[in-house]
Amino acid sequence: MDLIIDGWFHERGELWPGQAMSLQVKKVLYHGRSKFQDVLVFESTNHGNVLVLDGVIQVTERDEFAYQEMMAHIPLFAHPNPEKVLVIGGGDGGILREIAKRPGVKEIYICEIDGDVIEYSKKYLPSLAVGYDDPRVTVKVMDGAIFMDENQDNFDVIITDSSDPIGPASVLFETPFYNAMHKSLRDGGIVCTQGENVWLHLDIIKPLMDSIKQTYTDVEYAYTTIPTYPSGQIGFIIAGKNSGSSKAPRREPTKEQVDSLKYYSSEIHEAAFVLPAFAKKGIFGA
Repeated sequence: MDLIIDGWFHERGELWPGQAMSLQVKKVLYHGRSKFQDVLVFESTNHGNVLVLDGVIQVTERDEFAYQEMMAHIPLFAHPNPEKVLVIGGGDGGILREIAKRPGVKEIYICEIDGDVIEYSKKYLPSLAVGYDDPRVTVKVMDGAIFMDENQDNFDVIITDSSDPIGPASVLFETPFYNAMHKSLRDGGIVCTQGENVWLHLDIIKPLMDSIKQTYTDVEYAYTTIPTYPSGQIGFIIAGKNSGSSKAPRREPTKEQVDSLKYYSSEIHEAAFVLPAFAKKGIFGA
């Protein structure tokens, strides 16, 4: 296991050459290979349990909420009345946990292609996998594109919580996948997808957003800060099907929701779309 040297896990991703993220390992909880990818779960000294896929950190218990909350609640609060929601990827269950905080949502589907991610998340990441316990959740261990093809004009919100565009997740960063999501959305629906990092991946973000503007009526980019992701930032591509702007929430969180949230708020929702000048120019050309 050459990713762990002298008691430290070292993340060296293909998409961020010249830099690495290191976490001190207390105990390896699981390491094996699924049908699709290398799966590692370890207990760290300072960040709780950590899920790693193909050598890349997916979640740590210490900071995962910054990603899960923003990815789920930006589209959910931007939609006037989301009743049927689809999650593609997100096998750790964190996005499900956040959607479950919305009593108005009637049906939640998740398509995760790698069942091993679900299994080991339930075992080692229970604070995230609690999302699977909600009775509104239906789990499909299958290719999300196939499921969407079978369920067109069906969802109010689609959230794609993918790993980086290498290995099994690479197709999730291509225009045909966004076209498939568009067909699976109801009119007025919103998609939110993992949108990589403005410090490292403008060459991926801009052409993808330019291509989907031919299909979606509103395409925006938001971001959150999260210490254990490359450069401490990760973005979201938010795109609508005749939905209007997603830059402001349509309603305020209830007191119960506010008490359950650690990162998301109405203020941070709007602020997430305010990009640094270099990123705004790099993505939108202005």
